[in-house]
Amino acid sequence: MNVKRILLPVDGSRHSDAAATSAVDMAKSSNAEILLLVCRKPVPNELGEPNVQWVLNHYTQDAENILSAYRERFDRQDVVYRDRIVGGRPGEVIADVAKAEDCDIIVMGSKGKSDLEGLLLGSVTHKVLHTAHCPVLVVK
Repeated sequence: MNVKRILLPVDGSRHSDAAATSAVDMAKSSNAEILLLVCRKPVPNELGEPNVQWVLNHYTQDAENILSAYRERFDRQDVVYRDRIVGGRPGEVIADVAKAEDCDIIVMGSKGKSDLEGLLLGSVTHKVLHTAHCPVLVVK
């Protein structure tokens, strides 16, 4: 497989950290670019102004905080990467971004921050595995 663009969705969990390690190794060995993605929660339209803007700013700042640790790590490791913050349901966002950005592979953690959420609501990883147009590497 010729890998030139790797999608790496992260949420700051230990599983995301492990996926990042695998993505960096893959990027270095294949001279690929990493697209670092944080899926922020969608903002309910019913909130109205100025509440919508306040919530959007809060969610965006949370996403920026998650990205900053990965940016520092990738800068230290001299990895070529870009990053994006996209709002919406994570499983759908990840599959959509992978297709829109023409990613060759998605590297993601097996679970997110809330292990319990995956048991109760359905797994983001499971959703991506069934909807992505490209291979998905799931890292524990």
